[in-house]
Amino acid sequence: MTQINTPTQQIYPKRHLLAASGVALLCLALIVYPSREVEAKKTFINIELEEQTTEQVTSTPVSDVQQSADMLTSRLPTLEAAAATMPEVVVKPEAESDAAIAEPLELTKDFTVSSGDTLSVLFAKAELGNSLMHKILDSDKDAKRFTNLKVGQTISFKLDENQELQAISSPISVTETIHLEKQPDSEDFSFRKEVATTQINEKHAQGLIKGALLSATAEAGLPYGLAIDMANIFGYDIDFAQDLRTGDRFELIYEEKTLDGEAIGTGNILSARFTNRGKVYTAVRYTDKNGNSSYYSADGSSLRKAFIRTPVDFARISSRFSNGRKHPILNKIRAHKGVDYAAPRGTPIKAAGDGRVTLAGRKGGYGNTVVIKHGQRYQTLYAHMQGFAKGIRSGSTVKQGQIIGYIGTTGLSTGPHLHYEFRVNGVHVDPLSHKLPAADPIHASEKQRFLELSKTLLAKLDAKQDTQLALNQQ
Repeated sequence: MTQINTPTQQIYPKRHLLAASGVALLCLALIVYPSREVEAKKTFINIELEEQTTEQVTSTPVSDVQQSADMLTSRLPTLEAAAATMPEVVVKPEAESDAAIAEPLELTKDFTVSSGDTLSVLFAKAELGNSLMHKILDSDKDAKRFTNLKVGQTISFKLDENQELQAISSPISVTETIHLEKQPDSEDFSFRKEVATTQINEKHAQGLIKGALLSATAEAGLPYGLAIDMANIFGYDIDFAQDLRTGDRFELIYEEKTLDGEAIGTGNILSARFTNRGKVYTAVRYTDKNGNSSYYSADGSSLRKAFIRTPVDFARISSRFSNGRKHPILNKIRAHKGVDYAAPRGTPIKAAGDGRVTLAGRKGGYGNTVVIKHGQRYQTLYAHMQGFAKGIRSGSTVKQGQIIGYIGTTGLSTGPHLHYEFRVNGVHVDPLSHKLPAADPIHASEKQRFLELSKTLLAKLDAKQDTQLALNQQ
């Protein structure tokens, strides 16, 4: 039988396909990026998957479908731009859930040491047992460094997910941190020290004395410790308590320590020059082949004497050596066979030289007194002390510059000061004017190497001085 195509049948496939594709695209657009315009023109068309009759297809006007398709086409650029900016959604498989890939939980508890805090107190704050603390301290001989706490120090406790201690750490300086860490598969802890690598740079400074040394060094940007070092270097030749004059000058090259580009402190003075009352004193630091360091003048003579001139830094001389001084308490003429240095109570007192303590105790009107014997010829006495430094007792040995006690007012004293005596072969001499014996000069085998170093360092001082003079003249 021959099939006859009617006009309706001829257009049916085309209309059907146009309606189906247009509605599908329209629905997709409305789901992804609906707009008020689209929502206002929603067209509901029922599409049956079964075979449609000619009458059902023609029940939907072609003009409505064509209008929806045209509107969708006009919206396509906007829809494509919106789709490009939508975030990508990644769906994790069930096997890769958060619970399955979660890392073990760690907790760190930090505490700052306050006055009165002990390691036991900090363990209690961290909710850790005292028995654990003793076990840890016994596990390593260096672990007891954690018991030397200072106010402001930070202690960190690292715990695992079971609240069991894994490590303790504490920075004890800008460059040094100490750790106690639990060993793998063990209950023991081991000590470890971490030291940051610092860089050393050479720095130059100079200053003019207008009053006290410390005021001049502070104005030159030098820290207190470096000022003390300079005074100790030249202290054998210059009495900084009485010899300074307005117009005296100093200049030095010293080490500056840096960490990650930031200055964290100073090191040694490498070379220095001090002009006192028109006389120039020069010092060069030299380390010999055995690792021993000391300061020498430009020609290799030792700046170190067997005795330092002043046993108290920057103290004021309140009474000089005299055979005819009237005693302020006894009110009669009585020889003053020493020098008095007035300074605040508690100011440290240094041993004038190496020796052995023959007395550390009370001595009549001297009050608390230390007497040191230096070899066979020399003896020094330090009186009116407030108290003695740790380890200072009869029979102990001391090094030059070591702290032996502190200024006080014990005995026949009207105020806090040090009474200092110097004896040679049992005879009192004026410690301010007596010529002190010098230490040995640079060894002959080291002389050439020293002179090369000295020439280089002093040339740097001269170059810095010339540069500064040029800047001052601008």
